[in-house]
Amino acid sequence: MEKNLRNRILLILGVIIAAIFFGFPLDKRINLGLDLKGGMHLVLKVEVEKITTEKREDAVLRAIEILRNRIDSLGVAETLIQRQGENEILVQLPGVTDRDTALAMIGKVALLEFRLVKPDPKLLQDALAGNVPTGFILRRAKDDNEPLLLLEQVALKGEHVKEAHVGFDQLGQSNIAFSLDDQGTKQFANLTREHVGERLAIIVDDVVLSAPNIKEPILSGTGEISGNFTFEEASQLALQLRSGALPAPMHIEEERTIGPLLGRDSIRDGINASIMGASAVFIFMVIYYFSAGIIADIALFLNLLLVLGTMGFLKVMMPEAQVTLTLPGIAGIILTLGMAVDANVLINERIREELANGRTLQAAINSGFNRAFSAIFDSNVTTLIATFFLFQFGSGPIKGFAVTLAIGLLCSLFSALVISKTIFEILYHIRLLKSLPMLHIFANPKFDFIGKRYLFFTISIVLTIYALFAFISKRDSAYGIDFAGGQIQEYRFTKPVVTENLRQLFKEAGLSQTIIQQFEKNPEDLIIRTSEDTFDQVKKIFTEKMPDNRFEVLRVEKVGPVVGRALRTKALYAIICALAGILLYVFYRFKHFDFAMAGIIALFHDVILAGGLLVALGRQIDLLVVTALLTIAGYSINDTIVTYDRVRENLAKSSRRTNLPEIINLSINQTLGRTILTTGVTLLVVFALYLWGGEVLNSFALCLLLGFFSGVYSTIFIASPLVLAWHKKS
Repeated sequence: MEKNLRNRILLILGVIIAAIFFGFPLDKRINLGLDLKGGMHLVLKVEVEKITTEKREDAVLRAIEILRNRIDSLGVAETLIQRQGENEILVQLPGVTDRDTALAMIGKVALLEFRLVKPDPKLLQDALAGNVPTGFILRRAKDDNEPLLLLEQVALKGEHVKEAHVGFDQLGQSNIAFSLDDQGTKQFANLTREHVGERLAIIVDDVVLSAPNIKEPILSGTGEISGNFTFEEASQLALQLRSGALPAPMHIEEERTIGPLLGRDSIRDGINASIMGASAVFIFMVIYYFSAGIIADIALFLNLLLVLGTMGFLKVMMPEAQVTLTLPGIAGIILTLGMAVDANVLINERIREELANGRTLQAAINSGFNRAFSAIFDSNVTTLIATFFLFQFGSGPIKGFAVTLAIGLLCSLFSALVISKTIFEILYHIRLLKSLPMLHIFANPKFDFIGKRYLFFTISIVLTIYALFAFISKRDSAYGIDFAGGQIQEYRFTKPVVTENLRQLFKEAGLSQTIIQQFEKNPEDLIIRTSEDTFDQVKKIFTEKMPDNRFEVLRVEKVGPVVGRALRTKALYAIICALAGILLYVFYRFKHFDFAMAGIIALFHDVILAGGLLVALGRQIDLLVVTALLTIAGYSINDTIVTYDRVRENLAKSSRRTNLPEIINLSINQTLGRTILTTGVTLLVVFALYLWGGEVLNSFALCLLLGFFSGVYSTIFIASPLVLAWHKKS
């Protein structure tokens, strides 16, 4: 056995052992994203404009520290709290599905104040009549709605609270026992000493919880806050007082809450789609390529192992990288499987050509790998360019997709160029591989694609205009909540819900603008879409009006209009930057601007058709669809590059008498089988995503289907013929 082959075998064995070590067991080695294990993703806007200028500088940092203290007390593992932009805070709470408790804990300022009550009936009457005296404020007690005239000047602030915990009064009612620090104790002692017999209002977030009489000076710096609390309310408030008041009010700009049931469903759907897609690819490769297909399947299986091992390795060695497996990430792994086939098909087709040219089996294998390398490398780099910008401008699950797709592409390069070739050489060396029979779709195609180019140009122009018209005519309704703002609520009931009855209930409650979506396969599942936050109202309707039909919250997603516009801008930048990056790389590799421009025009054609037709079919453009469009851009150029690579090769071999149209036509015919095969095999896994990937990935998969079909069409009928048109023009 040759030394080079032996070294490669040892390298592969070492990589496989490392992948198994770092990748298994999966539940311990790989972090699951919030969309798979449930949890909350929040973007909080700190309203610094509502506080004084001198307090704004470190307001966000102080808010982060207070939030961390509050969240740590919840016992949530692997939380993420970090600054985002100038005045925003990103909070991720894995496994937290009690939405109400979490929002109450995070969002409340918990500003504790003590104010003296003015015992003057006449001034109180004037205040109730609308004439609040200068230096006073009018408030009502939380429990009995008693009107109270309070001094505007705060007697003591809650920043001096050292400890707060839940206690109980003589009747067993929950209250909050607190103690003050040394400075607060002195101030509280002076306050109560000077105002014995007066009432002192205890206020949290501008709500008067109680206003007891000061019977005697309180010198110990301790006290109790009553307010008819439940035990849960008292516990929350005690925690907030312990951690301190937020330096400024905050509101939720973006929320994505995933319930545990939806997370389990997503994992199940992702696994089912993976199994079905992988099975279809493996079976096809064996049927079409026989022994070469078995070798490709072994390489594909090891490719999947390497992807999982790499993710596990990154978690262990680079925990700060926050590499997580998300639902789109599972889709990325499935797509990687389809894309990895691309390299194996290209290699096998090259080997077939070399055998047809009379080379020996060993020479054909070596030459096939060598000739396929440049096309495989170029096509993977262009997809990585799109993936890079997807990671740069994406967030949350979208970053998860970009990471897994990038890892998968790098692993597929290794599996195709190193593992596959090594297996070929081992089998040949031990004399188990004596021939490579393969099926053939097009034995020797001689279609005149160039002669019909104007017909197909016209078809593409008509389809593109239709897609643009469909998108423009829908206007803002074409955008999902990611870009337009709004809220999505998804529920699962024990019994199917009659949507007409539900619409009537919503109308009676003043929610007439609500969109209700029900699924034929699962009539117990319901999606509610609104432009505003209506979660509390909708939940109240379900609880009070439908008491015999229990429900569970699967997810709540809310995006504010400001965030929506920002995400829309980011998505546009991602698409433009990705296409520009691909343009520059193709120009660099082929040294001809006409090749690059023709490829980019074809990419625009594919992206516009996929997005426009998706909207025409009644779907909306959201972050996942933008992810699909960038994936289409990266993948569609693969086929085009392979054809360009063959044009370049044929130009080098041709005589001066052979003109460019003949060379382009010959190159398209030579790569036709490979173009149809690779996209067809990838479509197998995309179909699996569409059929079994679940509702969340349905529009994503449909967009990929439209884009990949368009990609095959543009590679054959648009990109290469455009090179000729551009060449003549220049």
